[in-house]
Amino acid sequence: MQIKGKVWKFGDHIDTDVIIPARYLNTSDPYELAQHCMEDADPEFAKKVRKGDIIVAGENFGCGSSREHAPIAIKYAGVSCVVAKSFARIFYRNAINTGLPIIEAPDAVERIEEGNELEIFLEKGIIRNLTKKEEYSFEPLPEFMMKLLTSGGLIPFVRKRLQQKGA
Repeated sequence: MQIKGKVWKFGDHIDTDVIIPARYLNTSDPYELAQHCMEDADPEFAKKVRKGDIIVAGENFGCGSSREHAPIAIKYAGVSCVVAKSFARIFYRNAINTGLPIIEAPDAVERIEEGNELEIFLEKGIIRNLTKKEEYSFEPLPEFMMKLLTSGGLIPFVRKRLQQKGA
């Protein structure tokens, strides 16, 4: 799985209320949620982000509540991947379950700047910063998580498995 996109950079402790403010949680429509993604950190983010772009952030990205709305809002805003120094554990799992690739790469985060163009190879554990002509490594995701991501998330993965078994 290869990802390529422009970087939008955020700091430490970006919580789920910053990713998708609670005032918009009266809907579960992913496209409506996407229109408000990162609104409290950057009011114009949803208008500026393009399909394939990448969020790069500091420590503890996705802290706060356990709602799945946050990774859904990010994914449907067009973001192809989130790279951070670290993630809140429940956000990490919710992101994988919704089919949003996420990578912990503290050293890379230190070097990457907003607007850089990245190319990410999930299976190889490589991030190429095409702007700076640098390469960073990260621990590749386990095979079972890659299967979830390439299926589009947990629900599509399970549906596919059930169809294969004739259920």
